[in-house]
Amino acid sequence: MTTYTPRTRFQRIMQHQEADRVPLDLAGTSLTSADPAVVTALSRELGIEGLPTGPYNAFDERILERLNIDFRRVGSLIASGDAPIPNMPGYQRDMWGIVRKWTGQYWDIVESPLRNTTVEDLDAYPWPDPDQVIAKAPLDIYQKEAQRLWHHTDYVVVAEHPVYGVLELACWMCGFDDFLARLAGDRPYVFKLFNILLRLQKAFIEPYYKAVGPYIHLTTSGDDFGTQTGPFMSPRTFRETVKPYFSERIAYTRQFTDGYFWHHTCGSVHALLPDLLDVGVDILNPVQPGAKDMEPERLKADYGDRLCFHGGFDTQGVLPFGDESSIDAEVKRVMSAMKPGGGYIFSAAHNIQSDVSPQNVLAMYRSAFNRGQY
Repeated sequence: MTTYTPRTRFQRIMQHQEADRVPLDLAGTSLTSADPAVVTALSRELGIEGLPTGPYNAFDERILERLNIDFRRVGSLIASGDAPIPNMPGYQRDMWGIVRKWTGQYWDIVESPLRNTTVEDLDAYPWPDPDQVIAKAPLDIYQKEAQRLWHHTDYVVVAEHPVYGVLELACWMCGFDDFLARLAGDRPYVFKLFNILLRLQKAFIEPYYKAVGPYIHLTTSGDDFGTQTGPFMSPRTFRETVKPYFSERIAYTRQFTDGYFWHHTCGSVHALLPDLLDVGVDILNPVQPGAKDMEPERLKADYGDRLCFHGGFDTQGVLPFGDESSIDAEVKRVMSAMKPGGGYIFSAAHNIQSDVSPQNVLAMYRSAFNRGQY
C-alpha cells in the first residue's frame, strides 16, 4: 500500500489522479485562513495553550497539525504599504494612494485617488518606487523559511503573491464605477494604466520569486473577475483588456519558479475559465458555490480534467449557520462532486469569518478528512 506525504499526495492530485485522500488546506494562503477570533477560539476548543507556534505568528502550527493540513505558507504581499493617516484615527493610506477606513471587520475603501483622472494625469501620478519597497521587504527571512519548509518538512510550500492584480488595483484606484465605465468607453486610459501596473508588477515579482521561487510548490495570485451572477465584463472585453496582462504576469512569474500557479477570483467566472486555462492558471480558487454556474458538479463536469479546484465549501450559509449534520452533508456533496479522479483540494470557499464557531470549523475538517478518503 502506498504511503503518501502531503507533497506526494498533492502532486498526484495535481496530475488528476487519486491518492489516499483529498488534500486539506487552512491558512495555506491569505485567502483560505481564518479571523483571529476564530483562531483563538479554535485554540481554546482544542486545549492549545501559549503563544502561537510557526513563522511570523501567522497561524498556530499546532492547529494545522491537529487538523491534518497539508499546506504551509511563506512570504507576504509586499506591495501594500498601509500606513496610518496623521490626525485621522481609523483611516490609512497605502502605497498606491488608496484610502481605507476601519469599519469594524475590514478596511473599506473610501477614497480612490485616480477617480476622474485623464491619461495625462497617469504620467504625473506618484507611483510607488519598487526599489524602496523591496529594500524594506524581509525577503531574506522569507527565503530562509521557504528553505526550511522545503528541506526539512513534507508539507506543500505555498508562496503568497507579492502584488495585486491589474483589474482589482485599477478598480480600487479609480473606483469600480469609474473604471468599469472606462473599460467600455476609454480604452486608451485602460491600456495606459494596465501598462504602468504591469511594469510595477514585474518589478516586485522578480526579486520576490528569486528569493522564494526555487523552494515552493505553488504560488498564489488574486484578482476578482466576477460578481455573484457573472463576470464584471463580457468574455470578449476580458480577452481584449485584462487577459494579455494577466498572461504576461504569469509568464514572467514562471521565469523564477517551477511552482504551480494558483489564482483566486471570487464570483461567477465560469464563462472565463477557457481564458484562465489558456494563460496558465493551474488551480482555481475559491469555487464560490453560491455564485451562478459555479456549482462543484458543473465545474468538475466541464473542466475537471484540465483544471484543479481549491475550496468549494459554502462560507456564506452553511459554515456560519449550519450544525454538524448540515456541515457533514455539505462536505459530502462537495466531495462527491469534486474528488473523483483527483484535481481537488478541500478548503472553505474563503476566509473563515468571526461569526463561525470553532465547533463548526472542527466539524468541517473532521468531515473533510473522512469524506475525502479514496
